[in-house]
Amino acid sequence: MTKRCYYVCLGVDRQAADEEIKKNYRKLAMQYHPDRNPGDKEAEEKFKEAAEAYGVLSDREKRDIYDRYGHEGLNGTGFRGFSGFEDIFSSFGDIFEDIFGFGAGRAGSRTSQRAGADLRYDLKISFMDAAFGTSRDIEVKKTQRCSACRGTGAAPGSAPETCRQCAGRGQVTQSSGFFTISTTCPQCRGQGRVITKLCPECMGSGRERVTKTVHLKIPAGVETGSRLRLRGEGEDGEYGGSQGDLYVFIHAEAHEFFERRDNNIYCQIPISFVQATLGATIEVPTLKGTEKVKITRGTQNGAIFRLKGKGIPNIRGYGRGDQIIETIVTIPVNLSKKQEELLRDFAKLSGES
Repeated sequence: MTKRCYYVCLGVDRQAADEEIKKNYRKLAMQYHPDRNPGDKEAEEKFKEAAEAYGVLSDREKRDIYDRYGHEGLNGTGFRGFSGFEDIFSSFGDIFEDIFGFGAGRAGSRTSQRAGADLRYDLKISFMDAAFGTSRDIEVKKTQRCSACRGTGAAPGSAPETCRQCAGRGQVTQSSGFFTISTTCPQCRGQGRVITKLCPECMGSGRERVTKTVHLKIPAGVETGSRLRLRGEGEDGEYGGSQGDLYVFIHAEAHEFFERRDNNIYCQIPISFVQATLGATIEVPTLKGTEKVKITRGTQNGAIFRLKGKGIPNIRGYGRGDQIIETIVTIPVNLSKKQEELLRDFAKLSGES
């Protein structure tokens, strides 16, 4: 199903300020909240749609990508919306706290596993590297489990303690009017545990920012827009969650002589009017050295010759494209007197005035 424009979902224009976006989302969240619309599937979908739109437009980086590339551009960032109400409530608990007077997370602890975020890397390579394949070492900035505390957030030699207020559940139940909502525990902030002695390296977050060198093999036949996926090279998950993936987007540079169209390559070769008239054998540059091409007698300007299998390899590993050669007949200038006389004689013999 085609997704609606995020700006339309929230009822704002593309120049809307952050505060207006937040205000409209608060209004829609209140209107379509599942506890206010029990059993209403349409309201649930609108609630999720508004949350997804706000998740993008409230994030400056995601909003910039969306403004430039639309929904397709967000795929490379790993953003897939929200998996369910739990994900929405845990992500925007501060907004629901503003609306209802306290957090609006539902039953279940926030300490459940969360997969790490996917990452995007844009890589520029040459035309020839795209044609034949290559390998690169790239540096990726990412968040991973703290090496000092191994992700616990507690100083080495100590360990987090079970939160006494929520008994490790991460949430407590509160009532407000016709709502009965499980809210984030204010003592442990949904973690289900309390760290009494913070890790000095990550200050209790359990995560650290690092720069990692990743070896990347680029297959032959990639082109601008090709996307390579490196599993597990994204950010580390939380609470034992799986690692995200790294998506490398290829940007192949143009070539000064060849032009690529799918797996075929095109080029233009100048020939003299004598070669075009009488025929000749010429040497033509290819991706691998030169090839001899026979120009037939009477070749016209713009005539096409094809070298089978001399194009770009298929990225899936079978077959190659062709090299398409367009001949450009050049007209001589600055003729000598003798050359001009010979051409006039040729014109007479051809019946030209």
